Amino acid sequence: MTPDPDRPGLRERKKADTRASIQRHALRLFSEQGYDATSVEQIAEAADVSHRTVFRYFPTKESLVILDNYDALLTTAMAAQPAELGPVQALRNAFRAMFTDLTDADVTAKRERQALVLSVPALWAASLANVTRTKQTLTDLVASRLARPPDDARVRAAAGAVFGILLSVWLDWANDPELDAPAVLDAALAQLRA
Repeated sequence: MTPDPDRPGLRERKKADTRASIQRHALRLFSEQGYDATSVEQIAEAADVSHRTVFRYFPTKESLVILDNYDALLTTAMAAQPAELGPVQALRNAFRAMFTDLTDADVTAKRERQALVLSVPALWAASLANVTRTKQTLTDLVASRLARPPDDARVRAAAGAVFGILLSVWLDWANDPELDAPAVLDAALAQLRA
């Protein structure tokens, strides 16, 4: 049997599993006890790893909540879109693909993370770098799709509109657990495209 070149090796999969386990336990404890009342030591114990291992994967306590790979997933999903699609439709399809690949537990965890970020000032401040990075990712994706520079007015308008919709849905979803965020995002992007 030949190894799949697109599949990570055993070591990388174990690292990813450890990272996911630490973050899952951290989010559970933050939900049960509150962010400030939960120590890194408690998280390490729950994840059955050392205190040092937690910090090897997550450099700060805040990063246990705010670090994610959604920009990379969006970039990959966007690259899979047909070249003839305009930037808004391609992004709409990419977001749809991203949500399709998430389990219900993943979606719930994402919403809970967002609600936690909005409720803890230190997390909100720490997440601004993520927000800025996502805005830049969207700008770069639109620029690439249009074969224009990132500072082009058309690129900035399209990326800014998509970013505004994404941020608005994110804020609403964090406050309303019943909101079907993927459907609301999809409908809003359809309106923008129209």
